[in-house]
Amino acid sequence: MDFLERIFGIAPDGGSGWFEVLLFLLPIAGIAWIVRQRRRDQDGQD
Repeated sequence: MDFLERIFGIAPDGGSGWFEVLLFLLPIAGIAWIVRQRRRDQDGQD
């Protein structure tokens, strides 16, 4: 997962790949949180 290094020519995390993993996981975690909140809100309305 070194697409940032290839595109921009810099390694913000020193080349370990953790920054790219973080960029991949943050949106997934955000979507999961939104889905969880919506399900919780729907359960509370019944």
